[in-house]
Amino acid sequence: MSIEKVRAYFKQFGIEDRIREFEVSSATVELAAVAVGVEGARIAKSLSFKIEDKPVIIVVAGDAKIDNSKYKAQFHTKAKMLTWEEAHSLIGHDVGGVCSFALPEDVKVYLDVSLKRFETVFPAAGSDNSAIELTCEELEKYSSNFVEWVDVCKAWQTEG
Repeated sequence: MSIEKVRAYFKQFGIEDRIREFEVSSATVELAAVAVGVEGARIAKSLSFKIEDKPVIIVVAGDAKIDNSKYKAQFHTKAKMLTWEEAHSLIGHDVGGVCSFALPEDVKVYLDVSLKRFETVFPAAGSDNSAIELTCEELEKYSSNFVEWVDVCKAWQTEG
């Protein structure tokens, strides 16, 4: 089970006890926000894409959406999300529990700047009813195969 992989991965950092498991689903931003008890924007969504046939994960704020032109400028290709089957086989986590932890070596992780406005965020921990509260610095430190911070989202900046 994916959450067990994440728990074992976190053990090397001594943070496995910070994983929160819920009696309810946290598979979507809305459900996770209710389960955790925070605004949806603070849920760190892990989106899985394919770049040159390699899987990548981009972790974004719960209220952010991929901006296709920013994505193309960053990665020099169109945004192509993985299917459920691809996420399961290439990432090792099922949709709803996809996270940037305990990943295969070829899965690169990017973090979107939309997360940086929060003191802490809540990514999934490998299952559709789990989360862990991390600062952005911790998210960067504990994410498997972290590459860099990117700016590939829209809809989260407040106007004015």
